[in-house]
Amino acid sequence: PRVCVVGSGPAGFYTAQHILKHHGGALVDIYEKLPVPFGLVRFGVAPDHPEVKNVINTFTQTARSERCAYYGNVTVGRDVTVPELRQAYHAVVLSYGAEDNRVLGIPGENLPGVYSARAFVGWYNGLPENRDLKPDLSCETALILGHGNVALDIARILLSPLQLLRKTDITDSSLAALACSKVKRVWLVGRRGPLQVAFTIKELREMINLPGARAVLDPADFTSLENAVKDAPRPRKRLTELMIKTALEKPAEVQAGAAAPRVWGLKFQRSPQEVLPSADGRRARGIRMALTRLEGSGDSAKAIPTGEVEELECGLVLSSIGYRSLPLDPAVPFDSQRGVIPNSSGRVEGVPGLYCSGWVKRGPTGVIITTMNDSFDTAQSVLEDLQGGVLDISPSREGFGVVESILRSRGVRPVSFSDWEKIDAAEVARGKAAGKPREKIVDPAEMLRIIGR
Repeated sequence: PRVCVVGSGPAGFYTAQHILKHHGGALVDIYEKLPVPFGLVRFGVAPDHPEVKNVINTFTQTARSERCAYYGNVTVGRDVTVPELRQAYHAVVLSYGAEDNRVLGIPGENLPGVYSARAFVGWYNGLPENRDLKPDLSCETALILGHGNVALDIARILLSPLQLLRKTDITDSSLAALACSKVKRVWLVGRRGPLQVAFTIKELREMINLPGARAVLDPADFTSLENAVKDAPRPRKRLTELMIKTALEKPAEVQAGAAAPRVWGLKFQRSPQEVLPSADGRRARGIRMALTRLEGSGDSAKAIPTGEVEELECGLVLSSIGYRSLPLDPAVPFDSQRGVIPNSSGRVEGVPGLYCSGWVKRGPTGVIITTMNDSFDTAQSVLEDLQGGVLDISPSREGFGVVESILRSRGVRPVSFSDWEKIDAAEVARGKAAGKPREKIVDPAEMLRIIGR
């Protein structure tokens, strides 16, 4: 059987890996719109978390298998359509992730100084589409809307000592911008309370221990929580206890004459109403928040506006309220309300032979391990359908043979995995010269020049 996977992030690679491992005859082709593979492992994981990127070694082994091929620089839905792929393969798995962000839907969110977390993370991680972002870091106070791990990543990058970042694969241009940054206060704001934060204890602990930065949590936010958290699941309980402990700790006396350190804090039960413009209307100067009260408890608690508002001054607003998948091709059903492809165990509803895995299957939540399990689940559906004869493999399919002539007729030249390895070698060499693991190339045209295009 010939299987095609669209998207080379964790969902795509884990799906391919599982099929190759459990079906000795399957051939898997992976298509990716960028010349370079690995999706959010390369462009989403924070530069100072190199250990999380180790999965790249496993993915590389998969891509080097003689039954697997990688075709980068191919945009499915434009360069080749999903119906064309379905003609060429016995099964097609869509694993293209979430390439957009949820919008706030409030006045002022398009003012200069307001950025989506997705674009900001893409900027410091070298995602080609965000390379020209040039965020304005000339203000002292930044406000991040959202209480997830991405929000904490951004806060940490904004406040990290430069000598820590210099040793990472953060891009050269963002390092230069952060070196001139005036930001020294970062507030992370959420609509709900401490019991509903979405970040994990590892990320919180890292933020609390960040050198040169001090956590400012209001003890009043945590009164009476000790009882409420008694019966919570263990991870939630430990996370809340760490916040309570941090809120109640007395800050160590600041040494006389020492410059005030950078500070960060969590603000709860505030919902953004409007980004406030500066006097000349040319940029953000603050944000108006509706104060909320919670109805219900635990993860299902809802934030209801109380009618009270407050204003917070800030010159930089980062919206970290979630990523969003987009429809890929008119031939693929899409639930735009939920931002997912309607499916059952990864089988796309009403389209036999079409599957999905990862964020486009279940929504943009969870860490790499969640995506791994989810992708194995989809791969298992493919294997069951092959075994049970639901997927008829008696007509032989040409796979890339057919797709290649389609791409050639449209002037598209795919990038192979060995091409990527040349780009990789060039990045590592540039990084070595600068004393870092790699210097990412952020311009696709330059990537193609390196492989002799």
